[in-house]
Amino acid sequence: MKERSKSSSASNLPLILDIDDFKLLPSFQEEEADTADGHSIGGTDVLPNGHIRVSSDATKFAQGLSAPLFPEVDALLSLFKDSCRELVDLRKQIDGKLYNLKKEVSTQDAKHRKTLTELEKGVDGLFDSFARLDSRISSVGQTAAKIGDHLQSADAQRETASQTIELIKYLMEFNSSPGDLMELSPLFSDDSRVAEAASIAQKLRSFAEEDIARAVPSVVGSVTASRGLEVAVANLQEYCNELENRLLARFDAASQRRELSTMSECAKILSQFNRGTSAMQHYVATRPMFIDVEVMNSDTRLVLGNQGSQASPSNVARGLSSLYKEITDTIRKEAATIMAVFPSPNDVMSILVQRVLEQRVTTLLDKLLSKPSLVNPPPIEEGGLLLYLRMLAVAYEKTQELARDLRAVGCGDLDVEGLTESLFSVHKDEYPEHEQASLRQLYQAKLEELRAESQKVSESSGTIGRSKGASVASSHQPISVAVVTEFVRWNEEAISRCTLFSSQPATLAANVKAVFTCLLDQVSQYITDGLERARDNLTEAAALRERFVLGTNLSRRVAAAAASAAEAAAAAGESSFRSFMVAVQRCGSSVAIVQQYFANSISRLLLPVDGAHAASCEEMATAMSSAEGAAYKGLQQCIETVMAEVERLLSAEQKATDYCSPDDGMAPDHRPTNACTRVVAYLSRVLEAAFTALEGLNKQAFLTELGNRLHKGLLIHWQKFTFNPSGGLRLKRDITEYGEFVRSFNAPSVDEKFELLGM
Repeated sequence: MKERSKSSSASNLPLILDIDDFKLLPSFQEEEADTADGHSIGGTDVLPNGHIRVSSDATKFAQGLSAPLFPEVDALLSLFKDSCRELVDLRKQIDGKLYNLKKEVSTQDAKHRKTLTELEKGVDGLFDSFARLDSRISSVGQTAAKIGDHLQSADAQRETASQTIELIKYLMEFNSSPGDLMELSPLFSDDSRVAEAASIAQKLRSFAEEDIARAVPSVVGSVTASRGLEVAVANLQEYCNELENRLLARFDAASQRRELSTMSECAKILSQFNRGTSAMQHYVATRPMFIDVEVMNSDTRLVLGNQGSQASPSNVARGLSSLYKEITDTIRKEAATIMAVFPSPNDVMSILVQRVLEQRVTTLLDKLLSKPSLVNPPPIEEGGLLLYLRMLAVAYEKTQELARDLRAVGCGDLDVEGLTESLFSVHKDEYPEHEQASLRQLYQAKLEELRAESQKVSESSGTIGRSKGASVASSHQPISVAVVTEFVRWNEEAISRCTLFSSQPATLAANVKAVFTCLLDQVSQYITDGLERARDNLTEAAALRERFVLGTNLSRRVAAAAASAAEAAAAAGESSFRSFMVAVQRCGSSVAIVQQYFANSISRLLLPVDGAHAASCEEMATAMSSAEGAAYKGLQQCIETVMAEVERLLSAEQKATDYCSPDDGMAPDHRPTNACTRVVAYLSRVLEAAFTALEGLNKQAFLTELGNRLHKGLLIHWQKFTFNPSGGLRLKRDITEYGEFVRSFNAPSVDEKFELLGM
């Protein structure tokens, strides 16, 4: 123990070690040798047998270090040995304590497991007890519930029996002599118990009526009972009526004083009589706007103005807007009162709004809209059918706005939109027929206006003989694009009304198609009549030419007069030619306006219905075919007019010596002949109008036909003359002039013919 204490004391001393102190240890030297891999390290050589050969310098160094380098090694070894012995002893002590602890833990674990087993058995027993207790509680609860139900049922039956006894007692009071209500209980005359009296009276009345309904007439006792109850029912009805009237009177008095609480109390009691219908209807019927005649007269003045004055749609629109706004504001104020008074405000609002539409609005519409007759429509001077249709559209649109406003305010379960539609059903049933009749009336009025204007122009210009060609072209009203535009404007307005009145796509398409067909008929008839009038001018000009054809063997004076008349007929022909070309141009513009209107406004309304669009396109082509036929005939007449004037100019101006050599020996004249110059000048004038009026294939066909006719006519004309070489040069010059002019037609086939002539 002393040695151990020494070692312990020695171990407590500070020990300073350096890594270099371990370099001379055998283990360290072996490690150094392994890293050398057989090479010399630090002046030593490793021999093959494992020994180290030390160099001379190393030997000297070893000799210098012969003294011990680590003198404390023995103390350390002793310390290490003592420590190992102590560690071994400690391990044995710990192993012993650990064994004892394991043994003790095993013993405690066994005891714990035994305790847990006993606890589990106790808990299972406790659960079984709880289950039995819960079952018992449930059984007791069910029994108590049944007892409670029986008690409640018995109490209800007792209460019912008590009420029945009370009701039977009251019923016996009412079952006295008919009309005798003097001996009733104080309950039925006490104003403070009116609600209770009303409830009991309704119960008695229901009981008596049900009993009468169940009675069997074949049984004498039942018949007797029924007769007795009939007396009670009659008396109850009389009492209920009296009570209801008394409550209504109290309600009216409270309404005049604006006592909403009293009104609400009366309304609540009255709700027991026919669910309060009489109170609701009575309240609505007593509103000032339904009983004050001045209110209705004011409505009429606001919308229609003073009596005797013609109301305009714009003024009616403003008046309806103001009136309907006033009605909406009134309904909104009444709604506040109704919400505070009645137990079923939606039902009252439904009755109120229905009464407004059926009485106040309907009365006004009857004065505003008087459905005209289609057989004898109102004259156009008084507005015609158009005024009625415009008034109808304004009234319908504004009333629809009123319906939407009333729906926003509140109208219960009332179908306010459907009710509004029904107000106009009598007008909408025949609306398409009235719209078409209106368009026809406007068209006839416009034609009469145009005829009157034409007549006025004719009278102002004075009476001019038909020999003065200018009057031929101006005696008929020409086609006007502005008039066709007016037709389209009428139709567009009618289409807008169709859209307003037709909610279903199929109905809208049918109405639109019918209205658009009216436009096609009007435009087709108007432009066809205009073309026919222009053709009449051409025909009259042709008749003038035939009257003044120059004959032979005429005196100079007669010939001069005839020539002057022929010039006048020629002027009339040229004027009628220009007029017809203007008519054709305006006809094309009118058709283009209708086609554009169809594309922009009509087609989209017809597309939802299969076949409607294609059918309208076909109708449009059919309607314009008559105008195309008149235009074609007129263009043929124009060609005849041109050729007749060309022939007249050639006959009058072409001299027999134009294509012969001069007799005086002078040089031949290379200028075009006077006849050629006048014909080309005439053609230039008239064809300028054709170039302006015609376009496309129509223009090409017309000029080609005219060129061919001109070529043929010139050939026939030149066959009448005799040519010599110098005269032939002048003929060639004429041919060149005609050819250059015809070339401006842009008709290749005609150009080639004149080029061949020029060769």
